[in-house]
Amino acid sequence: MVKAPTHLRQLAAVDAARAARMLSEVRDARLAGRRSRVPARPVIEQSWGRVLRSGVDPDHPVRSGPLSGDEVRRRRESSPLREVLPVLRQGLLSVADTARHIMVVADEEGRVLWREGSAPVLRSADLIGFEPGADWREDVVGTNGVGTVAVVRRPVQVFASEHFVATHAEWTCAGAPITDPRDGRLLGVVDISGPLETMHPATLAWVDSVAKLAEARLRERHSGELDHLRAVAAPLLARIGGRAVAVDRDGWTAAVTGMPHPGRVALPEGCGPGRRAVPGVGVCEVEPLGSGWLLRIADEPALQEGARVVLDLSRARRWTVEVSGGAGTWCRELSPRHAELLYLLATHRSGRSAAGLAGDMFGDPARTVTVRAEVSRVRRYLGSLLEHRPYRFCENAEVELLLPADPRDLLPVSTAPAVIGARHFAASSSADTVT
Repeated sequence: MVKAPTHLRQLAAVDAARAARMLSEVRDARLAGRRSRVPARPVIEQSWGRVLRSGVDPDHPVRSGPLSGDEVRRRRESSPLREVLPVLRQGLLSVADTARHIMVVADEEGRVLWREGSAPVLRSADLIGFEPGADWREDVVGTNGVGTVAVVRRPVQVFASEHFVATHAEWTCAGAPITDPRDGRLLGVVDISGPLETMHPATLAWVDSVAKLAEARLRERHSGELDHLRAVAAPLLARIGGRAVAVDRDGWTAAVTGMPHPGRVALPEGCGPGRRAVPGVGVCEVEPLGSGWLLRIADEPALQEGARVVLDLSRARRWTVEVSGGAGTWCRELSPRHAELLYLLATHRSGRSAAGLAGDMFGDPARTVTVRAEVSRVRRYLGSLLEHRPYRFCENAEVELLLPADPRDLLPVSTAPAVIGARHFAASSSADTVT
């Protein structure tokens, strides 16, 4: 690889140093409660707010104890990220020494599992505890390219004093989430880190593209697993006279008989053999089938309108809806978009029009087509519990909404105007109370 001319490398270092000084001023102003000349980027400002509320000391960080070597090995062996390490290494480590960076792969809890790359940078990382087994959650070590990405679930670059902890200000990091294509669950974060002068505007897009390649590899693997389950299910389904569907453990459909082909079935949480209410399908006899389940569908309704709905948004990284009715209880983990939608419907029991929801979610009342599509997807598992004209929970449903202890932590990844407004209202109310 051809190196950049010396004068260009020096210019990049000067620009990086100038940017670092400016960001240091921004951070100092934020910690002192002053308004800075240049505002922090929204993703960083929001992260700083969360970190301040969590009690991280910017000048005297307390390191969480690293995992033992045995526990790191156990997590590596059980992590789905192990399957995509070759993709990550090929995409990110080919220029590690020249670019003076390291690749870090952490699990969904922010624990560093793998760390490879430039030897001098690895030694520098040791000095700040950026090592295998270390805990790099945002509420433990402040704003960073691992923990912050795990919270917001999107690619983030953290440069110089955008890191909350002062000892991390000599670093630049760019991280991207890797999610399970089967259920959207966060599997972990891949991060590229190095000295300040290694920062480049294209680094974040580079890391994100490699993370997406890793997710594509996981999708290929899942497709092969469904093909195998389909072969196992075919002779059994051929002998069934009624309706039935063969699904994997995450509800993805491998084969059906006597009914349209659903792409995915919303299996109840903790699904096991026996008679179960399956959202959007009905009451089923559930039987083990290879690496999945065979659902024999009975001709009974799956839900009753008098069901109890618990929308739990109290946890930072896992939002769920639980429904209890005459056919039993089931629980489903929600995507950020569906969590937003159900939050709005739970706080507007009289209902919202499609235009009203579009304004609440996107700031654009004209985006009714997108809203209708999202509501349609939610109705696949909530069924008659959601009514339309206007969109609302049915009148007989008992709806309970569980929120974070600090309302400013409501759906932290959401950019919906109505959710941002609720967070800002909570923040101003808290400030008035303190005053």
